[in-house]
Amino acid sequence: MIKKLQRKFIMITMGSLVLVMLLLVGSINAINLYQMEHRLNGAIQILSENQGLFPMFEKEKQPQGEPKYGFKMNEETQFKTRYFIVEVNEDGGIQEINTSHINAVSSEEAAGYATIIMSDSKKSGYTGIYKYAVVDQPYGSMLVFMDCRDQIQTATEFLLTSFGVALGTLLLMFLLVSVFSKKAINPIIESMEKQKQFITDAGHEIKTPLAIISANADVLELTGGESEWINSIRNQTTRLDKLVKNLLMLSKIEEGNIKLIFTDIDLSEVVSEAASPFETIAETQNKKFQMDIQPGLYINGDEGSIYQLVSTLVDNAIKYSNKEGTIKISLSATKKRAKIEVYNTTEEIDKENLGKLFDRFYRVDSSRSRETGGYGIGLSIAKSITQAHHGKISVRSEDGKSICFTVLI
Repeated sequence: MIKKLQRKFIMITMGSLVLVMLLLVGSINAINLYQMEHRLNGAIQILSENQGLFPMFEKEKQPQGEPKYGFKMNEETQFKTRYFIVEVNEDGGIQEINTSHINAVSSEEAAGYATIIMSDSKKSGYTGIYKYAVVDQPYGSMLVFMDCRDQIQTATEFLLTSFGVALGTLLLMFLLVSVFSKKAINPIIESMEKQKQFITDAGHEIKTPLAIISANADVLELTGGESEWINSIRNQTTRLDKLVKNLLMLSKIEEGNIKLIFTDIDLSEVVSEAASPFETIAETQNKKFQMDIQPGLYINGDEGSIYQLVSTLVDNAIKYSNKEGTIKISLSATKKRAKIEVYNTTEEIDKENLGKLFDRFYRVDSSRSRETGGYGIGLSIAKSITQAHHGKISVRSEDGKSICFTVLI
């Protein structure tokens, strides 16, 4: 149990850290790429407005504040920026090529790049390591190509470095969480263990006085005859005894002290046998009872606990269905699992509190529960049995006047 809680704590903690780290690293790199793109666009814009040349830099004439187009010029800009220009006439013919500001591209290669770009309708984008922009001119178009290899390399290195640092941080955090998680959850584990131990001890201690009360009730009936008071004592004793047994069973299931024997069982037969006895009860209460059991469904599970699971859900449906209501039990096959559904009509129900039905001692209507003999613990047992079979149990209400429990197992 401790190891299971520790693993869950580590998974939740590390999952949260991974999510935060991905958002952080992703955001930083997205901002970095945006700024890089913004600077490149600014440089291309300046070249576009100056016939493919950077204007002479004069420091005293530079405007204060934000750089123009997000690109800040200096004395070295025209020497360190690598680019080439291709001018194309209105007929698509190349009339001039300027590769004087780059050594990596020849005039023939520049013409090839221009031909590729002119065959497309895009006004800007990337072709290899070059960012381009098509600028309309009186004679046709001017194609500005900016060498972005340094920017791309820098962005790539920054991306790899940031992810490397993030991965290293996550590994370090995993080690720290693994080492200190046990200390962090020890108070919670101790509290849970004490709670379970209390339930177990109290359950065993209550059994003895219950047996004595029941025996005394029998003696009183023998000596004084049957009376409503003795019947009341016996009924309440039976209810309390059943509650204690359910509490002890729930505690044992959660602690893993009940050894479930998993075998290949005929689920169709088990569901039918568990649900059928309730048909008579439904008829005596003028309620409609329907079963739709797909035959021949087999699963690997514990027959006794599956029987109790179905009995609990059907018993719950009988107790909390409205007068002359409808109860439906169905079993069908899904892609990988078997699906058990227990449906019943009921009085108006609060959809927001459906998730609480599996909590211990939670009851939607306490007065109704007292009338039907409910304790608010049966569904907790059903959930524990389902989880012990690595299944899922859920509840839904589509119209607010009916409720359906679904078990995938």
